[in-house]
Amino acid sequence: MADFDVDLFVIGGGSGGVRAARIAAGHGARVMVAEEYRMGGTCVIRGCVPKKLFVLGSHVRHEIEDAAGFGWTIPSATFDWPTLIANKDKEIARLEGIYAANVEKAGGRIVKMRAVIEDANTVRLTNGEAVRAKYILIATGGAPNHGTMIPGIEHVISSNEAFHLPELPKRIVIQGGGYIALEFACIFAGFGSDVTVIYRGDNILRGFDEDVRAHVRAEMEKDGITLLTGCTVTKVDKHGHEFTTHLSNGSSVASDKVMFAIGRHPNVANLGLEKAGVAINPANGGIAVDSFSRSSVPNIYAIGDVTHRINLTPVAIREGHAFADTVFGGRPVEVDHTDIPTAVFSQPEVGTVGLTETQARAKFSHVDIYKATFRPIKATLSGRDTRMLMKLIVDGTSDRVVGCHIVGDGAAEIIQAVAIAVKMKATKADFDATLALHPTAAEELVTMRTPTARHVRQAAE
Repeated sequence: MADFDVDLFVIGGGSGGVRAARIAAGHGARVMVAEEYRMGGTCVIRGCVPKKLFVLGSHVRHEIEDAAGFGWTIPSATFDWPTLIANKDKEIARLEGIYAANVEKAGGRIVKMRAVIEDANTVRLTNGEAVRAKYILIATGGAPNHGTMIPGIEHVISSNEAFHLPELPKRIVIQGGGYIALEFACIFAGFGSDVTVIYRGDNILRGFDEDVRAHVRAEMEKDGITLLTGCTVTKVDKHGHEFTTHLSNGSSVASDKVMFAIGRHPNVANLGLEKAGVAINPANGGIAVDSFSRSSVPNIYAIGDVTHRINLTPVAIREGHAFADTVFGGRPVEVDHTDIPTAVFSQPEVGTVGLTETQARAKFSHVDIYKATFRPIKATLSGRDTRMLMKLIVDGTSDRVVGCHIVGDGAAEIIQAVAIAVKMKATKADFDATLALHPTAAEELVTMRTPTARHVRQAAE
């Protein structure tokens, strides 16, 4: 061990890197973490946490509107964007401090600078210092990808900049049909912006269940968001403080801001991966790793979004923990990437776990579908034109529930609990045997008794 300055050098102070550092230090390892920007990574600094705060704030307009049906008379309310930004910044700074403190309390050391790999065991810091490490963990995450460089791309913002706008745009154009694009579309619409979403595909939320995609689109359009599918942005012109976004279908849209949220790419550039011989997965552009998060170089590992497997914070945290237990805890742990619950904090909210109907029908010969759409109880008095969707996907042969999809208020909270049942391989009979909790929306999950569709795949002759 005398040949090494540290046992573990972590590049990246996000959720995954911090968890790995803390657990490794707890196992007795000497740990150093390099973070060139702010501790906390994408999720804490410019992702899920500030996004969820914005989502919660944007819900208030609907709450005020709905209150009248329940007898409340509320004076005209005003919203101040700079106050939201300032309060968000204060909370993010608090969380950043906690992340740093947790590493140091565990016995790790943080260096606030960029680190580049020089060889399989050497990392060079921007101050010129070389650190010899027995193991290197790359946890540098991902970054927004604007795709093809179009004329006027310099006028386009990403989700990173959206968290720091000096004022709320009255009109905004957002290109993208995934969860980041839709979440921001609903956030800005909730605060009163006129929102237009541009997406190249035939419908939003590619990869999600088809019923979820259709339901979310219909609900967003009811709320006044314009969704233009089957086209892309080809050029952005600036006229003073305004922009004209030109589309591939020949039309154009005027706005005060233009945002692209068309995907994220792994942060693999300029890390020295080539020098160390770390291979990139040609299929996704992320660092190629095995089931233990080990790269092509035996002592170099990678976790989280930089591997471009499943870009979710809890996945990065689980991978970081498993890495530390495997390498320093003497307990090999492989992360199970199946049946991971996910949420889209759009309005309405989406919660999903397991297979979509399309995936299930490709995998199983017999598939039963249980689906319900209904008006939530709150809407009966508020008068809001909205409906919830509940959908269960069942393997008709084993009776196992292999997928659950929810759209509506509280979908993410509900799906976290449902994910436990799906992970435990609960059957539809188990769901049916569970008493309903009334009156809730979630009771539909245990009261849907008659399939809305049954699919049988004929064997090939």
